[in-house]
Amino acid sequence: MTSTVMQEADDFEPHRRHLRALAYRMLGSRAEAEDTVQDAWLRWHATDRSRVENARAFLSRTVTRLCLDRIKSAQAQREVYVGSWLPEPVVDDEAAFQPGPEAAHELASDLSFAFMLTLERLSPLERAAFLLHDVFDMGFDEIAAALGRSASACRQLASRARANVHASRPAVKVTPDEEQRLAGAFVRALRDGDVDALAQVLAQDATFVSDGGGRVTAVPQPLFGRDQIAKVLIGFARLYDAQVHRTRPARINGLPGFVISTVQGELVQTIALEPGAPGEIKAIYVTRNPDKLQMVAP
Repeated sequence: MTSTVMQEADDFEPHRRHLRALAYRMLGSRAEAEDTVQDAWLRWHATDRSRVENARAFLSRTVTRLCLDRIKSAQAQREVYVGSWLPEPVVDDEAAFQPGPEAAHELASDLSFAFMLTLERLSPLERAAFLLHDVFDMGFDEIAAALGRSASACRQLASRARANVHASRPAVKVTPDEEQRLAGAFVRALRDGDVDALAQVLAQDATFVSDGGGRVTAVPQPLFGRDQIAKVLIGFARLYDAQVHRTRPARINGLPGFVISTVQGELVQTIALEPGAPGEIKAIYVTRNPDKLQMVAP
């Protein structure tokens, strides 16, 4: 490696984590986020760096534009996606997808499925303006340069997005001890095949979302209500074979959950539990699509 390339890498690497965090929140895919950051590196390598005043702003603009291009093709794929869509799970290594200590806003650490699914409901430009300003602390003049819009237009985009995001955020913070208690009660009810016990740990208006992507069996549409979800989950639990499967606790997108694999190490699914009111699970997110499990350690 030449000294020039080494210097380019030294200048780029401090921003990699920030760029990965931005790309994942834009795209909902770990694999595509990594590819986008690599594309940004190639652009950086081909750039006359003497003309770059602010490397972070330049690279953030580059990644944003690359993500907007990828979103166009992703939206076409979503139209024919089989069943419910969930973002690729981030398991136990949230730090790799956090922007770093310089982004101190509360939302910077939010990888939850509820947050990511809310971002998916925004337009691509709303998502970009909101993330760049509210999560990654970029000024609207810089955002305007990234999006090719005026600063006032970007401010309006971010404002509309912010209203949607804050409306979907949980009103109650749950302690780690409460999360552990809920996860334990959830597992015990499944293990015992106890529909009533499982229903008691679910919120009355709980939601269940399962993403198989048409590759494996999954519930094709979201389920709503504790009684229906409890019956379906207990039915699925009867298919679990301790001689064939292994379960380990994990944090899935910052939520308490589990990774289920075969004894040979093949990933079967991840399960994330979103706490709601005290003592209740508000939502369950199950990712079964093998394509989305490729980067998860068994």
